[in-house]
Amino acid sequence: MFTNPIKCGKNVPQNSQLNEVFKIVKINSFINLEKRKEKKMEKLSKINGIKKFGICFMLLMMGTVSINAAPTNLELKIGLNQEYETLNPLLATTAAAKYMIYFAHRPATYLAVDKQFKPLIVKKIPNLKDKSLKIVSEGSSKKLISEWEFVDNLKWSDGVPVTCADWKFSWQVGLNPNVSLPSKETFENIESIEWNEKSPTKCTIKYKKALWNFFLEMPELLPRHIEEEIYNKYSKEPQGYDRNTMYQKDPTKKGLWYGPYVISEAKIGSHIILTPNEFYYGKQKPAIKKIVLKFIVNTGTLEANLRSGNVDMISHLGLSLDQALAFEKKLTEEKLPFNIKFEEGVTYAHIDLNLDNPILKEQKVRQALFYGLNREEIVKTVYEGKATIAHHLTAPVDRIYTDDKKIVKIYESDKKMAKKLLDEAGWKLNVDGYRYKSGKKLSLNLTAAGGIKVNETLQSIMQSQWKSIGVDIQIKNETGRFLFSETLPKRKFEMAFFSWSSFPEQSPMSVLHSSNIPTAKNTWTGQNFPGFKNAQIDRFCEEYEREFDANKRLKIMRDILKIYTEELPVLPVYFRSVNAVVPKNLKNFRLVGHLFYDSLQVEEWSL
Repeated sequence: MFTNPIKCGKNVPQNSQLNEVFKIVKINSFINLEKRKEKKMEKLSKINGIKKFGICFMLLMMGTVSINAAPTNLELKIGLNQEYETLNPLLATTAAAKYMIYFAHRPATYLAVDKQFKPLIVKKIPNLKDKSLKIVSEGSSKKLISEWEFVDNLKWSDGVPVTCADWKFSWQVGLNPNVSLPSKETFENIESIEWNEKSPTKCTIKYKKALWNFFLEMPELLPRHIEEEIYNKYSKEPQGYDRNTMYQKDPTKKGLWYGPYVISEAKIGSHIILTPNEFYYGKQKPAIKKIVLKFIVNTGTLEANLRSGNVDMISHLGLSLDQALAFEKKLTEEKLPFNIKFEEGVTYAHIDLNLDNPILKEQKVRQALFYGLNREEIVKTVYEGKATIAHHLTAPVDRIYTDDKKIVKIYESDKKMAKKLLDEAGWKLNVDGYRYKSGKKLSLNLTAAGGIKVNETLQSIMQSQWKSIGVDIQIKNETGRFLFSETLPKRKFEMAFFSWSSFPEQSPMSVLHSSNIPTAKNTWTGQNFPGFKNAQIDRFCEEYEREFDANKRLKIMRDILKIYTEELPVLPVYFRSVNAVVPKNLKNFRLVGHLFYDSLQVEEWSL
């Protein structure tokens, strides 16, 4: 694969001379070894010289011959730049954990390539048309009753059938206040899960609220026959189950998975090994016999690992967009055996502002920071225009997106306005170039996941842009694992730059509703990390989820976006395309730009 020549000294033989070079090496070696009567030091010197020449020869050969063949169905090694915080499907929140889990686990429904929601481990999505879904009135409340049925032969990886009892157990685990989850709403909205013992795979699920997206809010399944004993032992301890779940203690145990693969080995900080699940329910069995997920958190070394053969592929959680653009140019120039794929995405890069911070509590300060941020420069400089400036949390690919200035507030880079707002807020410019108020410097920490080159580049640009309006920014980075498991949920930050992925028309409830502010009291549940509280937003979020009429939902979402862009609990930065580098011989790989990742189609891959 490497084609660049390796130079050894001044006069390196060309390929056409290699045979002669090899003859010379052998002859010289023979002569030197035969000179038994020469002085010892002279003899050793000559032998040493031949050894060095031989090493040079081998390096030259390495530079002109491919050092690793194309991967086969025997093994595929995938590099990614993040680790998992947990492998428990119910508890996992990060993109990295979800991506890994989907090789061995399946949600009830997913967003297909045609942008339609479809069933995955169930035979159909309950719907009003065929009456498998019913809206019922109880007093002043409207509730839902749905009929679900698992696909045939759905079994855990120890051969035990998946049943409604597993779903009920998962629901009960999620309700426990001692279990940490991004949001409890999924679980709190379910009123009951029932079934007939004669048909344990047909579940009747009743919901307290009639929500249009009920099918997207189903609890991820856990194996009751394995996890129930652990849960009963630790359920009364805060995060006791989280720490002791078998997915944490031994994710290789038989019976934890029902997807096309099982986890055969998991080493924190190193890798996960996946092998085919002998009890997989799907008609199409996985073709690749072994998949290795390698954690290479320093994105700067991912390309080197790909070139050396340490990995065969880089997932969408690998190269930053700027690295991918640079690598794309090398593919053609060097004729490397890879394809790089780009897909317009809903990955939302933004800066969460901790609204408990006395500086960031002021709306004028938040707006000044946004006016002082030149996102157009960021997109052009770092991403060569292959990212879209974000005005709010919905992406341009989403039906509910709008950039209509009559509906949402649009912020263009405007240093003059930024300075004016800071002056009005009482932050006056000092001779040192920074602003002060009552003797306190306008200084804020900007936190992101460390070890990711693009994050550091972007932070430096932001730091420089904000310095020009008199704001001192201190960069304080942490490991991705610590950032997402500790700093963000426990709100131990001032400004946090990170990304998350969603899917079209997703409810903003988990990130905007005041009930989803994580606290010690709710076991750090929820993703409203800024601590945003707005009664109108709460009401609109609730209405959005209850509305089955798509056009009415559109109107509600635009009301939400109007407040979001005026209040600015978050500074939107951009939506970036996702990318992946795959070997040219990988078939049936489809990159997606949302959170139903490509690993959900892994059984279709072949080499």
